[in-house]
Amino acid sequence: MRFESISGMPNCCGAIETTHLKMHPHKSEGETNVWLDTKNNNSMKLQVIVDPTMRFLDVVSGLPGRMTKDNVLRGSEFFNLVQKREKLNGNEVELPEGTKIREYLVGDSSFQLLSWIMTPYHGEELTEDQSEFNNKLLTTRLVASCALKKLKAVWTAIEDSMWRPDRHKLPRIILVCCILHNIQIDMEGDVVSCEFMTSFDHDFEYPPEKSSLPEDKNTAVLRDKLCLYLAGKLGV
Repeated sequence: MRFESISGMPNCCGAIETTHLKMHPHKSEGETNVWLDTKNNNSMKLQVIVDPTMRFLDVVSGLPGRMTKDNVLRGSEFFNLVQKREKLNGNEVELPEGTKIREYLVGDSSFQLLSWIMTPYHGEELTEDQSEFNNKLLTTRLVASCALKKLKAVWTAIEDSMWRPDRHKLPRIILVCCILHNIQIDMEGDVVSCEFMTSFDHDFEYPPEKSSLPEDKNTAVLRDKLCLYLAGKLGV
């Protein structure tokens, strides 16, 4: 299965999303605000990149829950590898009018628009094509939300406010749960199974973030062309 078969997004290689994992710190650690997030919970961020079948392709954990999604991403090894063109470095896809699009991820408005992260249009006066583009992007992104919801539903130890965790071991515990999640997906087959969910909201306590970083201008132009392509108007 490819993302293009889900929503028509050509050369999309993954959906990126981040969630909070709440914790109850051990008393021996004393009072600290390092792990307090915007809702005054002690939490750790988990960032995942997901394939079309909800498998985790990349996992980042161990960072305080108060960090923005942009900052978590920029502090990851995945970000460094992409910037060096050691990830998302496969063949480009050529669209009409000679428009070439590299491999990329899809994310929400909490991520900066980059040459390898496609984010939605924002604003109150969007065109019909832009609104439809956002809907297609949302359909693609929901795979990551579904995966995180499923992870928390199955491995409840990381969802139900982890009690006095060893923060040095916790990222490894989270990684093991993600590996077991992938094994479960493999056993279920190459099918996205979200039917059992009534909601894809894996982080319902927390309001949506919005990136404060400027959009990459070249990618903004490419997004416009991709928008026209999905609307069947590029090269027409």
